Amino acid sequence: MNDNFGIAIELLGIGMTTVFLILFLVVFIGFLIIKFVNRFMPQVQALPVVAKKITSAIHPDKMAAIVSAVQTVTNGKGKVVKVEKL
Repeated sequence: MNDNFGIAIELLGIGMTTVFLILFLVVFIGFLIIKFVNRFMPQVQALPVVAKKITSAIHPDKMAAIVSAVQTVTNGKGKVVKVEKL
């Protein structure tokens, strides 16, 4: 029985070491890919967006609240294009 316990501990150590090494390689290779892309790939420049007037059957105060909420949640990156009543 003692021999089986030793083999189990040995397999546990080998398995955990293997998993650790594979996860380390995944993280390290991902880090290298990110560095490569950031260094050699040009950053895409966003085109300026012309603001369109939003017209709907919703009260202007409610529309202003919706637009404000979207801007707050998306840190100014989101834009309300269309609002429909369901």
